[in-house]
Amino acid sequence: QLPHFRTDARWFEASNASPVRITWFGHSSLLLEMDGFRLLVDPVWSLRASPVQFAGPQRFFPPTIALHELPPLDAVLISHDHYDHLDETAVRALADRNVRWVTSLGVGKYLRRFGVPAERIDEMDWCDRLSLTSGRNGAALEILSLPSRHFSGRSLFNRFGTLWASFVLRNDRHNLYFGADSGHWPGFAEIGETYGPFDLTMLEIGASNPLWESIHLGPDRALEAHVALRGQVMFPIHWGLFDLALHEWRQPIERLLSIAPEKGVDLWIPAPGVPTAFQGEPAQNLWWRQLANPAQAPIPSLVTAKS
Repeated sequence: QLPHFRTDARWFEASNASPVRITWFGHSSLLLEMDGFRLLVDPVWSLRASPVQFAGPQRFFPPTIALHELPPLDAVLISHDHYDHLDETAVRALADRNVRWVTSLGVGKYLRRFGVPAERIDEMDWCDRLSLTSGRNGAALEILSLPSRHFSGRSLFNRFGTLWASFVLRNDRHNLYFGADSGHWPGFAEIGETYGPFDLTMLEIGASNPLWESIHLGPDRALEAHVALRGQVMFPIHWGLFDLALHEWRQPIERLLSIAPEKGVDLWIPAPGVPTAFQGEPAQNLWWRQLANPAQAPIPSLVTAKS
């Protein structure tokens, strides 16, 4: 039986002494706090990453915090429209919050359909940049939308109808890269040369297959991408919550741990649901090694409709 990881909302009420703090909720969902600016990224709270909730990939553990318990946010970032990144339930629950919604070109139609007011949505084309300021404390964040090698679509009949992207998240003190979903491509080196070096790269390692290298990195290619991006520390994402490929769910992270030293790559691996300070140095919590097989553990949903 998997433990029910829990994020205590009181952690966000306490003073945060770290300039950068990240709460990873599993897969690619995370809350980034950078010098006081709070950005929720690709929130997925539904039981399944699927068009329907009676079938499809089921999460290994329930959400670590109810959506209405999340602290005040400044913006929500949705990288692209796939179900494991754009979750209707999460969007509807957060739609009434007075926050900016930042997403890729064309994805705004889904946000509007799910209840987000049009005036709060910023759709970004590749190479667009957006400067945001927190209404809570004046903290600033600049978001740059950059190309990645992937695709879009929420059915078999609307592929490539919206854009997908990777993102630079930066202010005058920190420079982070959120890779979202991408296969390996020469653009990583160009991004690294133009916008790097990066304090932290967030790169996908899960749901990989040698036949999918054009759209998903996997651990080996993620390390190559990190080096090309001129990253200082790598945070592996897109794993640990859903079974979206044929490999055993822990294989990508174990593979990454085994080969990162020979590549000279430092890893930053937090436990799910724990607000964790990023100090510019590697840190590893090997939480999955204590868990049972998630396929044997039925997981209830903790999704709430409150905002």
